[in-house]
Amino acid sequence: MAEKKAHILITDDEKAIRNTLEEILVFENYEVSTVDSGQAALDFVTSESIDLMFLDIKMQGMDGLETLKNIRQAGHEFPVIMISGHGTIEIAVEATKIGAYDFLEKPPDLNRLLIAVRNALSQQNLEKEYKQIKKKLPKIQKIIGKSKAISDIKSLIDKVAPTQSRVLITGDNGTGKELVAKWIHEKSPRRFGPFVEVNCAAIPTDLLESELFGHEKGAFTGASEQRVGKFEQADGGTLFLDEIGDMSIDAQAKVLRALQDNKITRIGGNKSIIVDVRIIAATNKDLEKEIQEGNFREDLFHRISVIPIKVPPLRDRKEDIPAIAKACLNNLKERDISFSAISFTDDALKALQQKEWSGNVRELQNAVERLGILTEDSIIDKETVEEVLQSRDLNSNDLKSLADGTNDFQDFKESAERLFLIKQLEKNDWNISQTAETIGIQRSHMYNKIKKYNIER
Repeated sequence: MAEKKAHILITDDEKAIRNTLEEILVFENYEVSTVDSGQAALDFVTSESIDLMFLDIKMQGMDGLETLKNIRQAGHEFPVIMISGHGTIEIAVEATKIGAYDFLEKPPDLNRLLIAVRNALSQQNLEKEYKQIKKKLPKIQKIIGKSKAISDIKSLIDKVAPTQSRVLITGDNGTGKELVAKWIHEKSPRRFGPFVEVNCAAIPTDLLESELFGHEKGAFTGASEQRVGKFEQADGGTLFLDEIGDMSIDAQAKVLRALQDNKITRIGGNKSIIVDVRIIAATNKDLEKEIQEGNFREDLFHRISVIPIKVPPLRDRKEDIPAIAKACLNNLKERDISFSAISFTDDALKALQQKEWSGNVRELQNAVERLGILTEDSIIDKETVEEVLQSRDLNSNDLKSLADGTNDFQDFKESAERLFLIKQLEKNDWNISQTAETIGIQRSHMYNKIKKYNIER
């Protein structure tokens, strides 16, 4: 089966230019159509499918820039190469801002023209493949809720996403800061680029610099090969620095320099690498308080917090809990997790609303999964919620059971500590770094206790 020819539309009010370009492109085995005005081009792309357009800037009636603007506003994403006999840098820059792929001067150089066509069509094919792959990947979870706080956040995302401004997302653990970051990326012009995440709290301080900036082979003991860092991986896209409040002062200084210069240097290297990344940061800490205590750089804070977004805890938007619980249950069914539950009774949803979710949405999601698996009926009722979730909190019954089970004080203390750690890990979705911070111990101590008590997820 013959490969489908790429369809190219030439829009120019000079017949000689149309004929010349058509002759060249037909010879190169492209399918070519021509029109002589901006309005004719808009009418053509409304009814016909094209892969690439050549568009003259200076035309009678609707000029090329206005035509391009209308094409983009209509939602057409094919690449457009602008052509002009009176080209200036200012016009080229303006055309690029509107959405032009390239700019050629008349009469176009043959080799330059063909290279521009091949590059534009290659990018178009890559974007089509990306969209096909993306359709097969799990969709980004929606931000659930109709409370004023959530409505305000959705509105702010819509305003902020199209810009290049840096965003600082704050809020308690489990509130959905990462989800907000993903939607900012998804609704931005960088959505076809990578979204790269770095959990600054989960990476040891001595490894964070290598993780962010990469290293050259032999840069330090164990650096057996070159490593590309997260800044380079995110080039053309978004770099999400989660839990940035846990980043060391030294690492903060290097991140600040990268943001100021838009370039990085790998560890052990001497070559500056230009990077084009949008920074979105998140933290559960009060960074202004951290600045006062000398734990966070004020200059970095001002760099990353151009647009602040605060994600509220569930206790401040309890009216959203029923919708979140139902959405979680539907998501679990779509993932083919084997359980019989398909819905909640109204009383069950009210019972969920009345509970305190210190772990916020993440804890609620875990609770819904537990309910869905452990209930024997298709509908989860209030009694099931109370029965299954009664062990969620460390309460007097837990302590009484522990006390009744031993006469040894040391054994009781260790059993209580083990139970406490398990419940805290559950609340933090088994994120060890977050759990250690929540209960106020060092991460290394947390690992030691997990090993000591043989705690497994």
